[in-house]
Amino acid sequence: MQQSAKKMIDRAREAVPEGTFAVGAGLLIAALTSYVFVILALRGLSNRSGAAFSTFWGLIYVAGPGFFLPLEQEVGRALAHRYARGIGGGPLVGRAARLGGFLTALLVVLTVGLIGPLSHGLFKGEALIVGGLAIGLVGFYAMHLTRGVLSGNGRFRAYGEMLGSEGVFRLVGAIILAVLGIKNAGAYALCLGLAPFAAVAYSLRRQRKLVTPGPPAPYSELSENLGWLLGGSVLMQGLAYASLLGVGILEKHGDKARVASFARAFFIARIPVLMFLAVQAALLPKLASLAGEGRHDDFRAGMRRLLGVVTAIAIIGTVAAATVGPFAGKILFGSDKFTIGNVDLGLLAAGSGVYIIALTLAQAVIALNGHAKSTIAWIIGVVVFLGVVAGVSDLFLRVELGFLVGSAVSGAVMAVFLVQLLRQGATATIEPLIEAIEQEPLEI
Repeated sequence: MQQSAKKMIDRAREAVPEGTFAVGAGLLIAALTSYVFVILALRGLSNRSGAAFSTFWGLIYVAGPGFFLPLEQEVGRALAHRYARGIGGGPLVGRAARLGGFLTALLVVLTVGLIGPLSHGLFKGEALIVGGLAIGLVGFYAMHLTRGVLSGNGRFRAYGEMLGSEGVFRLVGAIILAVLGIKNAGAYALCLGLAPFAAVAYSLRRQRKLVTPGPPAPYSELSENLGWLLGGSVLMQGLAYASLLGVGILEKHGDKARVASFARAFFIARIPVLMFLAVQAALLPKLASLAGEGRHDDFRAGMRRLLGVVTAIAIIGTVAAATVGPFAGKILFGSDKFTIGNVDLGLLAAGSGVYIIALTLAQAVIALNGHAKSTIAWIIGVVVFLGVVAGVSDLFLRVELGFLVGSAVSGAVMAVFLVQLLRQGATATIEPLIEAIEQEPLEI
């Protein structure tokens, strides 16, 4: 009996590519540690500092994954293609490093050049946050480039370690700050900005021969879908954090307590996203197993099942936020710092729920090589968000409805594109879907 069970386990492991479980675990650890990090920061900071930190969080996670995730995706794709032909990828990595370095330099120069408006405007006088933003941009560049090199080499165990360790290092820093009683938003920003460097060092500690000599690499080798990926990535992240950034920008009365309270509610309402990442972590091994068994026709059935689960998560998360959300918020952040009611929490959670449905559809569209279509759908969603914000006067309601309606429209457009691609006979295999799930932004 024991030998039979062992054989079954061995066969299951053989069907799942090495590192798939590590990537799934990394996804889950990254989500959980991010959530706890935010709770520690927003609970310990004053309303003024909390408002500044929440704006920083939105900016770094729009700019970081938004600009550098496409670089990771294209490096991983191009490297894997080279190694499949027995060609070294050293020149390709060098070319990508220079391209990404140039983009990083532009973003850092822009950040430093805007230090006055950023520190005195968006960051409420917290100048150190600007330093955390600049350092974080460099860190995200290094982290995403390294992740691309790891995935292109098939080193998915190390890839998963990087996903999880970045969140752990960040959380350890926040715990130290909380224990020491440090209530400076800039210190938490530095924790976030420095964590990617530690994660890169940790994940590379045992890696050898990642970069090998090879023929020259023209920029065209990296350019397949790069423009569409870049546009889609920035817009996708922008819509995800539009309500958080919108409140910080649109608040005209200097009411920092109101902005900080909304930020705390924003993260409570992101529970559907946290549940979504947990489902993805559990889904990856199953999808990889189907791919290993050659069951590529299960793409449609798998997508229908996944959409059903994600829709259920969206509904449960919305109901939970609208009913017990305020109670949970007061426990996590303190009754004096959490003043958002059921309606606002319900709308924010509904927006998050609809957003993860749109994101799931986007993953399927990208898996069918519909990068341009995915970007167009996100563009439409962002335009709708801006239209709703312009047409509603109440500060909270305008960004809540904008997020909800913008995500719904993006999802609807994405669904139309997905049906079109499938009817046109687009190749529907499981491997690209696995890759799309692994390479989506993970932060809450």
